[in-house]
Amino acid sequence: MSANYLQSVESLVKNVKVNRSSGVNSTNLALKISHDCNVSVFGINVNLNRTNGLIKSLGVKNLMTRLGNNLGSTYEPTSLLLSATLEDNNDSRLEIRLDFPKEESNGTKPFCVFWNITKRSWSNEGCVVKRSNNESTVCECNHLTSFSVLMAKGEINLFGDTLDKITNVGLGVSICSLLIFLIIESLVWSAVVKTNLSHFRHTAMVNIAVFLLLADICFLASSSPDVLSSSWCLTLTICKHLFFLVMFGWMLCLSVMLVHQLIFVFSPLRKRVFMFLSSIVGYVCPIVIVGCSFIYYKYTNKPYHSEKTCWLVYERLLEGSIHAFLLPLGTIILTNLFSMVVVILTLVKTSVPDSSKADDKDTAKGILKVVVVLTPVFGVTWIIGFFQLMLSQNNPMFGFVCFSFTILNSFQVI
Repeated sequence: MSANYLQSVESLVKNVKVNRSSGVNSTNLALKISHDCNVSVFGINVNLNRTNGLIKSLGVKNLMTRLGNNLGSTYEPTSLLLSATLEDNNDSRLEIRLDFPKEESNGTKPFCVFWNITKRSWSNEGCVVKRSNNESTVCECNHLTSFSVLMAKGEINLFGDTLDKITNVGLGVSICSLLIFLIIESLVWSAVVKTNLSHFRHTAMVNIAVFLLLADICFLASSSPDVLSSSWCLTLTICKHLFFLVMFGWMLCLSVMLVHQLIFVFSPLRKRVFMFLSSIVGYVCPIVIVGCSFIYYKYTNKPYHSEKTCWLVYERLLEGSIHAFLLPLGTIILTNLFSMVVVILTLVKTSVPDSSKADDKDTAKGILKVVVVLTPVFGVTWIIGFFQLMLSQNNPMFGFVCFSFTILNSFQVI
């Protein structure tokens, strides 16, 4: 009951709309709404180094003991609970200090925790005691970035560090696999690339592998935004934006080449034509998209990236720099889905109408093979990210979609 009460009050606070500084004070509950950097609630100081947004600070008394103590009998909860919400803020590189007044401790050691709404329990994941003395205790909490943030409206902190661990393991395995693939390609290149068709295919695959490798490395390098400087965070954001778009550009080249070979069997592509068009789609277009979006957001004083996630910004539908990634991505995925359908229909048409059950089984196996092989190669698994964008974090399906997207795309190359 107490957990439901806390969640309801926090939801109510987030939905409070005000045009000026205001607040609510009672015996056990205090709400401060302000644009100031320094707010005090029941003696708890909330200090931000800078803010251009609205901070809502909620203090609740006599609720901690009713939420349950899953940390063990050796931990004695304090009498005050604090919830702070920052809204309408585009500068996410903020330092926040929660300065709790020292209660009579009887020699106990302070311990910083947060209430995990999903698990309905206290957790210390990412939280540390920054400083403690005879007068006060300062708490800081930091969370890593999971792969699902690439297709999210903001930070995803509902699942602790589970998504982060899956992301790190998946990307580590993928990076090793990509390195092995590139080494093998360099060793067998002259032996396998003997025709224009094989040259097209292997050129596209190598470009996909190289830029996916670079994107994965940049993602791992930016997985702890709190330890990065502003310039490094911006650099890694631009690199991820560019490398992922280049990767999808070459996926598009590969799918279009495959469809062309199926439809125009006796009109093969010329090597020069393919390389020229592929260079435009795979290199020039991504550079233009990233460059134009960065310049636009810089000179309109709108945020190009979030320093809390080291990734692009989502504000609302069709607003925010992330759409410079989502719109090209969606176009390429739809085109690649069309290519997969063409390949499957071609397999079905080539089967003899009065074929035996064995032939039907071979056709079904061929279709299944096409789906299994081309889905990751054409980046179709990224379509799950669009479902993630459409769902709110309160939706029961949100967790399933987040985990599916993270697992499928962090282990994409396997």
